[in-house]
Amino acid sequence: MAYDLSMEFILSAPPKRVMELLTDAMLIRKWSGDDAVLEKQPGGRFEMFDGWVTGEVRKASEYELAYSWQPGDWPANAKASEVHYLLKEDEAGTKVILKHTGFPDEEQMNSHRSGWADFFFTPMEDYIMVMEAQP
Repeated sequence: MAYDLSMEFILSAPPKRVMELLTDAMLIRKWSGDDAVLEKQPGGRFEMFDGWVTGEVRKASEYELAYSWQPGDWPANAKASEVHYLLKEDEAGTKVILKHTGFPDEEQMNSHRSGWADFFFTPMEDYIMVMEAQP
């Protein structure tokens, strides 16, 4: 059985800025509060949340980003999952279409369903609202 998520989030910044918030390690640190590494080219290294998750960039373009996703607390035999973002202009800013595929089990899939909102997109939107609103 496949354990995959498809979710959509609306962020109040244009797609170009959202892509910067997804790929610039300094900006990721600012909105997430944790160390991050993202080498924005296929084969580049990816780390977030102080190294809790690691991976490799698979695709990086103007409106798409994909990387493997391997949390450190998954079972040792679990394969990396894959995260894919597609950014689309929206009247409110950007619609982010997230596909996260290849979870090792239903529990991890459900945990990530809430985690994407609570630890990723809500803090990113909070950062946009506070920092981007300043003159």
